[in-house]
Amino acid sequence: MSPTFRIAEVSDVDAVRDLVFLAYRGLESRVGWTSEADLFDDERIDHAGVLAKITDPTGVVLLVATDDDSLVSCCEVVRRSADVAYFGMFAVRPSAQSGGLGRTVLAEAERYAREEFGVANMEMTVIAQRVELINWYVRRGYTRTGERRPFPYEGLVNGRALRDDLYFEVLTKQLPPA
Repeated sequence: MSPTFRIAEVSDVDAVRDLVFLAYRGLESRVGWTSEADLFDDERIDHAGVLAKITDPTGVVLLVATDDDSLVSCCEVVRRSADVAYFGMFAVRPSAQSGGLGRTVLAEAERYAREEFGVANMEMTVIAQRVELINWYVRRGYTRTGERRPFPYEGLVNGRALRDDLYFEVLTKQLPPA
């Protein structure tokens, strides 16, 4: 599979929403290692949430398709300041996980942030209880800052959290020069 990257358009909203749900919620998410189905019983993001990300003038949603044009991954990259971009909404179709695609998408997001936004740093938030995911990012050069941010329980989409001790951990990476 040779991935093709492109920037999401409004017509992609439903496909992105479905991919994010597939990667993190429900039965099929359990095939991959990114499932949050044991933490939440919700939809993770809705149509309006994806639309807001796609139309945000400070960022982009990058899409990854395969040779047959099937959507296999997405992520958002948002310029937060003159020197920092935010990486989020990262999803890889469960059947495409563990093959290196995630590393490729993360590298492209970092390249985009550096070359298109001119930033030197990438920031992300990861649910602290997702230790295996945090470790994956650490192996890719991200640093645990020690900063914690509250989990937005009130922002859950059509569902609930299955635990009440969730919070985000902030990770950062200094991007190499272009």
